[in-house]
Amino acid sequence: MALSTERLGLYNPDKPMENRLTDLGPRHFWQYFPPVIQNNYGKWDYHEILEPGVLVHVAENGDKVFTVRCGGCRFMTVENVREICDIADKHCDGYVRFTTRNNIEFMVDSQDKMEALKKDLESRKHITGSYKFPIGGTGAGVTN
Repeated sequence: MALSTERLGLYNPDKPMENRLTDLGPRHFWQYFPPVIQNNYGKWDYHEILEPGVLVHVAENGDKVFTVRCGGCRFMTVENVREICDIADKHCDGYVRFTTRNNIEFMVDSQDKMEALKKDLESRKHITGSYKFPIGGTGAGVTN
């Protein structure tokens, strides 16, 4: 395995403390926001619950972001997380969010994308027939 020579600088084994980066901490949350949220940060006018698990937030300038919330679980397999990431890559430009109660939120910027996302989520089922990603958890819905 090669040592990093670009992002973190050159490593000199004779002087291991030279140019050492410590306490990098977590990355800033801003880079994980979809562009529509970055552009309208702090400028939201109102939000509505369109149906259980589906919200729309409307900005002062008219931009909209649709959020589809799905039930998640406390412990997830790697395969499950990969499937969530594949869904986010396919429909949400790679953006996905986990709530404090381990639910999953997919955010898109148009109603057409939201409908395609919902259709995709509803088509994913376990072999027993139950939904892998049940939509709900807002309004008149039951949360995780």
